[in-house]
Amino acid sequence: YTKSLLDKGAAKIDEKLREEAQELGEALMNESDDRVASESADLTYHLLVGLILRKVPLRAVLSVLSNRFGTSGHEEKASR
Repeated sequence: YTKSLLDKGAAKIDEKLREEAQELGEALMNESDDRVASESADLTYHLLVGLILRKVPLRAVLSVLSNRFGTSGHEEKASR
């Protein structure tokens, strides 16, 4: 499945990310904690596939998050 997503490219991965994000949002509002965990796993999986496609290491994402620690989200967004 992973190979088929990578072969289909960014547009397909984008479609899956949007689908899974919507399903997670719905689970957060209306479903069990187990369902939230399951949908979170699906979204995380597709995120990782997208990172692989773009050759962006997860370490780079974690570094960005680490650099934001202790900074207001509003301040961080305004600085971009």
